[in-house]
This record gives sequence, C-alpha cells and structure tokens, in this order.
Amino acid sequence: MNTRKLVGLFIKTLLIGGITGLVTSFFIKPAYYTENLNPFNGFELIGVILFFIGLGLVFSAVSQTGFFAYLFINRFGLSLFRTFWPTVQVLLIAFVVFDLVYFPYTNTENISLFWFILMAAGILGFGWIVAKIKARETNQRAFIPALFFMVVITSVEWVPGLRTSGFDYAWLMIFPLLACNTYQLLVLHRLTNGENARQSDKKTGTQKA
Repeated sequence: MNTRKLVGLFIKTLLIGGITGLVTSFFIKPAYYTENLNPFNGFELIGVILFFIGLGLVFSAVSQTGFFAYLFINRFGLSLFRTFWPTVQVLLIAFVVFDLVYFPYTNTENISLFWFILMAAGILGFGWIVAKIKARETNQRAFIPALFFMVVITSVEWVPGLRTSGFDYAWLMIFPLLACNTYQLLVLHRLTNGENARQSDKKTGTQKA
C-alpha cells in the first residue's frame, strides 16, 4: 500500500469516526442539544457539535491504532501458532465475549444481567455479519481473523469507555469504533488487491519487453 492510499484511509476513517460520533450523540446526549435550542444559543450549539465530532475523531484514532496492531498480531500469531492460530483466535473470541458480560455486570449495580448478555451478543452478531462479508469478498479463511478483529480488538479498544462512570460515554465510543473498524476491515483488501494487480501488470510488461 503506497503513502497516498494510507493517507486516504486515515482521513476517510477519521471522517467516519467524526460523523458517527456526532450522530450517536443525538441519541445518547440529546439534552446537550435541546438545552441550546430552547432558548436558541447558536454559539453553544456549535461548540457541542464540534465537541462530539472531536470525540468521534479521537475514537477513530483509537480504532486505527487497534487496526494496525491487529495486522501485527495476526502476522505474529500465524508465525507462532501456525495452523493452530485460527483455534487460538476462536478461544480468545469466546473469552472476550464472556468478559463483556461478566466484568461489567460484577462492577455495576442495578442493571440486569440480560442487558450485558444482549450487549455482548450484539457485538458478536455484528462482528459475525462483517466477517461473513469479508469472507465472501476475499476467501473463507478470512472469516475467523475478521471476527477476531471485530470482537476482540474492538473490545480492547472499548476498555476506556467501559471504565467510565455510567454508560453514556461507553455507547458514544462503541459506535464510532464499530463503524471505523468495519470500514478499515472491508476496504483493506480492495486497496491491497489493486496495488498487487498493478505490480503484477508491471512485471508482466517488463517480461514482455
């Protein structure tokens, strides 16, 4: 992947994170907007919008850091565990899904266990859909690594949000993370395949010459 594509991926992912963070804030923090609409306070309203866009940009940067860490982890896992790496990933996925239910539930009062199970199932289900799309667009071997990224890496990135008091900022964080991670995962093979095709064409042209 050349520098132009890398910069393009970075900027587009930032935009996705900023927009998703802003849209999510409409549902999670509506009071921040309504209190500036009646009576109307344009300056404060712009400040709130910029704040949540900036928050989404920060979460996007976290997502991109996690994505490049995942690329390294995947290579390292393949070299270390070889054919057992898919099995290790499945075990880690199961462990993380359990953690998403157990640890928040034990550290929170007055919230039913059902909601934590629903939260973990939602992340797993969304990751499963994205992984199926990735496998269909590339090959079936990509399914487990894609699911690992969407569940395990996203959950690790989400840890700071889960540690905050209350769940408002946890929800503000998870949606930009999922949006950015989905985009990066599904666009990567398009960028690298195009680059590989051009390199192949260059080699073919050189051989013919």
